[in-house]
Amino acid sequence: MRRVLLIGCGEVGAKHADALTCADGLDLVAIADPSPVVKPPPGVPLVSSWETAMKEYAPDVVVVATPPGSALPAARAAARASAAVLVEKPTAIAPADLEPVEEDRRIFVAFQPHFAPGLAWLLSQCPTARRAAVRLVCRRDRGYYRDWRTRYATAGGILHQQAIHGLALALRLMPQGPIRSSTAVVYRVRQWSESEDRVTATIVFETGAVLTVDARVDSDEPRCHDVALQFDGGQELYVRGRNLEAGLGRPHSAPDDRALRLAMYRALPADGAGPLHPCLFPLSELRRPLEVIDHAYRNARTVHEARTAS
Repeated sequence: MRRVLLIGCGEVGAKHADALTCADGLDLVAIADPSPVVKPPPGVPLVSSWETAMKEYAPDVVVVATPPGSALPAARAAARASAAVLVEKPTAIAPADLEPVEEDRRIFVAFQPHFAPGLAWLLSQCPTARRAAVRLVCRRDRGYYRDWRTRYATAGGILHQQAIHGLALALRLMPQGPIRSSTAVVYRVRQWSESEDRVTATIVFETGAVLTVDARVDSDEPRCHDVALQFDGGQELYVRGRNLEAGLGRPHSAPDDRALRLAMYRALPADGAGPLHPCLFPLSELRRPLEVIDHAYRNARTVHEARTAS
């Protein structure tokens, strides 16, 4: 039985707490958060400092579900203490923050939608996608933009917080290479934070691969987050769902959030080292999505639409 410390008990931390309490082979021994948004599960101690919790409980596994400003220092400290570490997105905003250090080899990035049906098979095959289209449609109300989420420096934008699931998946299947060009438009309508309401972007790589993005969080349309992939030879695949969770399967039979998280925990190497499950990836590989996102935002044109917030 591996001892687990959860750092962060906000919206996402609460989902981890729920799943960890029923995960085989894992014992949630404590949650660390100085100001939790939700109550810990019954019988799970709450500790205000993750440093204190690390010393007191000596966890084998640490799950970090905190804002980017605190996620990376906590993850690296846990890795230095020989824990296997899972980090929530986006972990960092600036690509330079991910300059590698020795302890990063024990830190794994896990997006639970990547554990959707068929995606482990797809990633293990390593096909080459020449074109990928990421689409996100959801609705974030004013209450979502609070505290750290109001500022780009602490939360990033739509591409960091919401669309990164699809972006990271697409980029893992596209050939490596520098960015040749990018065109992007950022729409800021409701002015609830430094983030935006919609981003459209086209990124062209030196390899000839093309990634397009259309991500919006101000929509009353049905929620979706999907990825269309076109491979060498013309084959096309579609990853579908409200948040990719249908994978390559049928939407009506998609697993729920808890099932995806349980699959994610099972994929974590027992000794904190490889071999890796196809749906996990090392922290160093997160740098590429951040570089693409950073490039898109730095070259974006901003549109301020005249529309009253609903």
